[in-house]
Amino acid sequence: MEKNIKYKKLPRSWYERPLLEVARDSIGKLFIYNSPQGQIITKIVEVEAYHMIGDPACHAHRGKTSRNYVMFGEGGHLYVYFIYGMYYCMNIVVEKEGVAAAVLIRALEPISGLELIRKNRPNKKDRELLNGPGKVCSGLGITKKHNGLDLTSEIIFLAESKNILTNQEIISTTRIGISQAKDLPWRFYEKNSIWVSKP
Repeated sequence: MEKNIKYKKLPRSWYERPLLEVARDSIGKLFIYNSPQGQIITKIVEVEAYHMIGDPACHAHRGKTSRNYVMFGEGGHLYVYFIYGMYYCMNIVVEKEGVAAAVLIRALEPISGLELIRKNRPNKKDRELLNGPGKVCSGLGITKKHNGLDLTSEIIFLAESKNILTNQEIISTTRIGISQAKDLPWRFYEKNSIWVSKP
């Protein structure tokens, strides 16, 4: 595991760009959580993009609700929701306030804080700790209490680092586990990464 990682937190302006730009650019960025138990640093290796316009698979396609209201806020916040009565999933809200668009974090590569992740997901192989959206939240300890959290805060944020090696080739393909808008190539992942949910 990497130690003494130097990184630079991403500013609000990084999130307030077009959805697909942020989704692709998020691959290789660090996802850092200063949890009550200690700091966890991971690298984003797989995401999916969702937009209120032209995307019926998006939670905000039919408008604002008590569940999705965070998506309509300014870019740079965390949108966390419960699914299947079992799992939390987390998204990065992007674009400008009033436009509901978000990047679902599908898989992360552990960089540091692995012992904390293992405690949250005991008896799992390391490569299976964070290789799915539900596993990501479970492994990091992300719950509904983190919904709406500002990603420019010191608790959870994205950062870039010259210390972390990133496979420069990013694959674009269709999204997983949805019944609508299945043809949109809005899933991005790092090629040859062993940490992705599905190649």
